[in-house]
Amino acid sequence: MWGIGVAVYGLAVFHRSSLAVAGLVATERFGIGASQLAVFTMLQLLVYALMQVPVGLLVDRFGSRTVLSAGAVILAVAQAGFAFADSYPLALLARTFVGMGDAMTFICVLRLVPSWFPTRKVPLVSQLTGTIGQIGAIAAAVPMTWALGHLGWTRAYLTAALIGPVLLVLLLLFVHDGPGTRHRRGIALNPREVFRSLKASWYQPGTRLGFWIHFSTPFSSHLMGLLWGFPFLVTSEGLSDTLAGTLLSVTVVAALAAGPVMGILAGRHPWHRSTLALTMIAVIASVWTLVLAWPGEAPLPVLLLLMCVVGFGGPASMIGFDVGRTSNPPARMASASGIINQGGFVAALLVIVLVGWILDWRTAGDSTSYTPEAFRWAMSVQYLFWGVGVVQIWRHRRDVRRRTTREQVAAGSSMVAD
Repeated sequence: MWGIGVAVYGLAVFHRSSLAVAGLVATERFGIGASQLAVFTMLQLLVYALMQVPVGLLVDRFGSRTVLSAGAVILAVAQAGFAFADSYPLALLARTFVGMGDAMTFICVLRLVPSWFPTRKVPLVSQLTGTIGQIGAIAAAVPMTWALGHLGWTRAYLTAALIGPVLLVLLLLFVHDGPGTRHRRGIALNPREVFRSLKASWYQPGTRLGFWIHFSTPFSSHLMGLLWGFPFLVTSEGLSDTLAGTLLSVTVVAALAAGPVMGILAGRHPWHRSTLALTMIAVIASVWTLVLAWPGEAPLPVLLLLMCVVGFGGPASMIGFDVGRTSNPPARMASASGIINQGGFVAALLVIVLVGWILDWRTAGDSTSYTPEAFRWAMSVQYLFWGVGVVQIWRHRRDVRRRTTREQVAAGSSMVAD
C-alpha cells in the first residue's frame, strides 16, 4: 500500500523534474530565452504552492485515496499534452496542470503514514516517503536525457505520460485510507470553519516553524533539479551533457542516503530538530560559496560535493513536516502539512525566477551566451533566502519551545517537540 503511494509520488517528481534536462531543447523548440524558460517552472511551482492548502483540506475531507487518484489522472493527461505542445502558450498550459497534479500527491502519501505505521516509526517513514519518491528525479535526469536524444520530444514525454495509468490501476486496487477503511471521509466544512481551521493551524507556532524550515532547506535542490542545474553544469562548469545529468542524479542518491539518518535523528532528538535544519542550511551555503568562489571551473570532486549537500536539503525539509505533525491535532494534520509544504516551493519559485532574470540581465537576454560570471551572479541570489529563513527559524523555534514547555509542565510530561 505504502509502496504504491510512494511510486505515484515518485512519478509526480519525475514529471515535475522532466524539464530540467530539456531546458536547452525547450529554448530551441519554443524559441524562448532564459526568463521565458524560467516561467515554465515558475508557473508549475506557483500552481503547486497555491494548491497545497486546498489539497490539504481535500485530503482531510475526502481521504488520501480519492485525492491521490485524481492527481494521477491529471498528471498523465497534462504530460501527454506537454508532449504534443507545439507553441509556448500550449506548453505553459500543460505545465500548469502538471503542477496541479503534482500538488495532489505528496500530502496524500504523507497523510497515509500515521494511519498505517506506529507513532514511533512515523518520522522515519515520512523521511523515506520524501527521499524514495525522489528516485523520480533520477529517471528525469540520465534516462530522460537519453530519451530526448533518441526518441525526440513528443515520444519521450508521451512515453512518460503512459506510466500514470498503470500506477492508477494499482492505486485503485490496493491503496486504502486506513486499516479496514477503503475510503476515509472527514466532516464537511463550510467556509467559516475552513477559515477557522486554517487560522488555528497557522497560529500554532510549530506550523510556522515547519513552514520556515521547509522554506530554507530544499530550494537549492529544486533550483538545480528542476531547471538551472543542467545549464549551470554544462555552460558554466564545462561538463558534458551525460556527466551533468549523472551529477544531477547524485543529489537524489545523497537524499536517499541522508533521509533515514535524519529521520532517526529527528525521532530520537525532537528538541534539536530545528538545530539539525540550521546545520544543514549552513553546510549547503558553505559548499555553494566554495563553488562560486572557485577561480575558473570548479574541479569535479568539488561539484560532486555540491551535488551531495544540495541533495541533503530534501531530507532536511522533512523536519518541517515532523514539527507540524507534533504541533497539530490529527484533524488538522493534512491542512497544516499543506501550509508547511508551501514554504519550500514558494522559495524555489522565487529563486528560479530570479536566476532567470539575472541571467538575462547579465547576458542581454541571449540564452546562447551564458557565462560563468553570469551564473555566479545568478546563483548568489540563494544567500538572500537562506538569510531570511535562518532568522525566521531562530525566531519561531523560541516560540515553540516556550509553548511546548508550558504545555508539558501543565500536563506533567517531560516530552518535548521542537
